[in-house]
Amino acid sequence: MFLKKNTYPFRPLLEGVSMRPLSFGEKTILCEFKLEKGHKLPAHSHPYEQTGYLISGMLNFRIAEEWFSANPGDSWCIAENVEHEVEILEDAVVFELFSPVRLDYLP
Repeated sequence: MFLKKNTYPFRPLLEGVSMRPLSFGEKTILCEFKLEKGHKLPAHSHPYEQTGYLISGMLNFRIAEEWFSANPGDSWCIAENVEHEVEILEDAVVFELFSPVRLDYLP
């Protein structure tokens, strides 16, 4: 599969959070997220391993019981079923890979 940059449009997930799939296969999906300053991704967990890379902006992450400050170029991997949350300190762009494929994120 090869896809051009704007193959799929962004769609809202939560207030201040939008996402679009970039590419996907049988075992993974790569997504781009736009996050708006001042919003938050509330504490949650899911049955997907989640690996991310911060392109721009600043975030505060809680993964399990530990908080991290994320700056452009930082990355993370969150194991399946581990609770996490995010505070959006600046408008941000994030690329994240999920495995297995999140069916709710498919176009």
